[in-house]
Amino acid sequence: MERILIIEDELPMRTVLQDVLAGEGYRILTASDGETGLQRAVDEKPDLILLDVMMPKLDGYAVCAELRRMSNPVPILMLTAKGQVEDRVQGLDVGADDYLVKPFSTEELLARVRAMLRRIQRQTKMPTKLTLGEAHIDLVKQTATRGRKTLHLTAKEFAMLRLMAEVPGEPVSRERFLDVVWGYTAFPTTRTVDNHIASLRSKLDHDPEEPRWIKTVHGVGYKLEVFSAPADFTKG
Repeated sequence: MERILIIEDELPMRTVLQDVLAGEGYRILTASDGETGLQRAVDEKPDLILLDVMMPKLDGYAVCAELRRMSNPVPILMLTAKGQVEDRVQGLDVGADDYLVKPFSTEELLARVRAMLRRIQRQTKMPTKLTLGEAHIDLVKQTATRGRKTLHLTAKEFAMLRLMAEVPGEPVSRERFLDVVWGYTAFPTTRTVDNHIASLRSKLDHDPEEPRWIKTVHGVGYKLEVFSAPADFTKG
C-alpha cells in the first residue's frame, strides 16, 4: 500500500488526517514542522505528501520549493486555511500538484488523494515513445521525425501527445488539456486547444482534413486513436 507523509504542525488536524488515511489502508508517516518534514520526505521517499502551509521552522512553500530544487518528484497536496487565488498560485508555482483549502470534507480529501495516486500509476506506465505510421516521437527527449524529415513540435504539442498517450483510445477533454498543459496561471481558451490539435495533425498526418491518429470526440475533446490503425507505444 502507498505511503503518505503528513506534514502538519497542529496535532488535532494531524491526528484526524492520520486516522482517516490509515482507515483507508494507507501507511502513514508524520512530521510536526517543516524542517522535520523535509528530512523525512528525503529519507523515507513517500508516495505522496500532504503539506500544511503555515508551520514553524520551514513553511510549506519553502518545503515544497526545496524538494523541487532537489528534483524530488513526489506529488504534493497542499493543505491550508489560506484560500485566496494568490495563495493557491504561489503554492502551485513552487511545485505543489494540488491545493485543498481548510476546512474540507474527508470525502474530498480522499478523492484528491486517490486521483493523485492514480496519476502516479499512469505516469509509471506512460509510453516514452510513439510510432504513428511514419512518425516516430520520443516523449522524453522531445524529438520527432516523419520518414527522414525532422518534425518541429512545440513543448505544448509534446505535452498534449503525452496526455493523450496516457489514456490511448480514451477522450481527453479540452478542459483537461488546459489544466495540465497550460496550467492555472494561464488564461487560454478551448479554441487554443483546437488550434494546437490542428497544428499537430498537420505535422503527423498526410491529410490533416482526414486525421488518422488524433480523432475528435464531439462535445468532449480529442483522443489518440490506436484501434483503427497500427500504433506502437513503447513504455519506460
